[in-house]
Amino acid sequence: MSVTLLDFEKPLEELHDQLEKARQIAEKGKVNVDDVIKDLESKIERTRKDLYSNLSPWQRVQLSRHPDRPYTMDYIQAITGGDFVELFGDRQVKDDKAMIGGFGSVQGKSVMFVGQQKGNNTKMRQYRNFGMPNPEGYRKALRLFKLAEKFNKPIVTLIDTRGLSRIRSGGKRSGRSDCEKPV
Repeated sequence: MSVTLLDFEKPLEELHDQLEKARQIAEKGKVNVDDVIKDLESKIERTRKDLYSNLSPWQRVQLSRHPDRPYTMDYIQAITGGDFVELFGDRQVKDDKAMIGGFGSVQGKSVMFVGQQKGNNTKMRQYRNFGMPNPEGYRKALRLFKLAEKFNKPIVTLIDTRGLSRIRSGGKRSGRSDCEKPV
């Protein structure tokens, strides 16, 4: 398992390397290293708690932008246990792949999920427009909110954005200005 570590997480790197070597030795089966593995795992956990309990504001920002962090679909799958039906389209122009939404089941109750999906690799990020919704995505979200309201279902929104992107030349034509007006 490859672990991406940030600069302030470097103390964990050596411990992860030692743990990996101990597991390789255990696989060969000639030496019993179970105690060493348990000690290293607990030391990694203690070091991780120490590191994360004393983060600077910039380190918190770095952590929120971690390349291995979970994205919207990861959260939805974890919350619903895979019981999620995605709905598509804004019913005016087209479907925006950056905005996902649909019904999922949480403890036997139906819930509407709406959120931005960035993608976890370059191909998926391009497909999802790097998580930047177009006007179609905002209309899709509004349509799903109204659908949840119609059926009296709770709504869970998952927002993962850098902020409002600049308006591209086609924004006015596709209705971006209508989507960005305060309600």
